[in-house]
Amino acid sequence: MTRLARPDVALRPSWAATVAEFEGGHIDGSGLGDLPGLDTTEAGCRRAVEHLLAQADPATRLPEDRVPCTFYWILADAPDGRDGAEEVVGHLALRHELNDWLHELGGHIGYSVRPSRRREGHAARALALALVEARELGLERVLVTCDEDNEASRRTIERNGGVLEDVRSGKRRYWIDLGA
Repeated sequence: MTRLARPDVALRPSWAATVAEFEGGHIDGSGLGDLPGLDTTEAGCRRAVEHLLAQADPATRLPEDRVPCTFYWILADAPDGRDGAEEVVGHLALRHELNDWLHELGGHIGYSVRPSRRREGHAARALALALVEARELGLERVLVTCDEDNEASRRTIERNGGVLEDVRSGKRRYWIDLGA
């Protein structure tokens, strides 16, 4: 089963394993790219969690190039079959509004699944759950983008109702109508 959870230091071991699988590269939807000197120790995880949770708080003053955003960790049953055990399998960002850059290329929702847990349906289920959260924020439609050559993400977005508007700078731009 896949679910979204707010970042939590209690999940540090599997979060750290997820981060390590990206080998220092960019992790879509993680919100970690603007943290200087990211480390996955308990203290580093605590800083990351505080940083991520603050961005959804209306009282937080954000840099001009940022918008309010709720970050989630994508959780799934642990692969070893331990009853009730879950692990972090990815990251998801739900941006509450769009700035110019997000409207062009980034979208409302960004996500990534760790390489060892791909092709298990987690991205599709996480996106579906994020659409419910977006509705609760009062959004009527959301923009979700993916690289033009990312076939798996294209299928994920289309399965969740994404309608292609266009391709800009190598990004496929899909709108998903959230209905009433």
